[in-house]
Amino acid sequence: MIVLRPARSTDAGSVGAILSEFTRTTDWMPHLHTQAQAIAHAGRLIDRGWVTVAVHDNMVVGFAACDGADLDALFVAAFMRGQGVGTTLLDHLRDNADRLELWTFQANEAAQKFYIKHGFQEVTRTDGSRNDEQLPDIQFEWKREDA
Repeated sequence: MIVLRPARSTDAGSVGAILSEFTRTTDWMPHLHTQAQAIAHAGRLIDRGWVTVAVHDNMVVGFAACDGADLDALFVAAFMRGQGVGTTLLDHLRDNADRLELWTFQANEAAQKFYIKHGFQEVTRTDGSRNDEQLPDIQFEWKREDA
């Protein structure tokens, strides 16, 4: 069973590890940050109150970082992908919003399929010159139908 809760400062290590795992295991993703930097970044997001974690068997297995309508990050540990963790996190965010927007990389086809499946629409594509990774990206938006 997946339980969602606001992230605590003590979750920064787990959240940072999930971020680092994605970078390490994704061949098209440049490795710009160390795991220590990912943990520090996670700590900053948590301190801002943006992070919700998904917990399974007392272990953080995924997280979403959202600032208002801006979905900054949604990641799931590799061993839990495809088991509803991302959907559970996204449903929680959508239950509490009329609109969400996010950016994902054009190379991240799995993320694109996930967001389209959950009602997001493509807004625009860029050449990546404005993101740290310098990778072409796509902006997606979701709006509540009755809003």
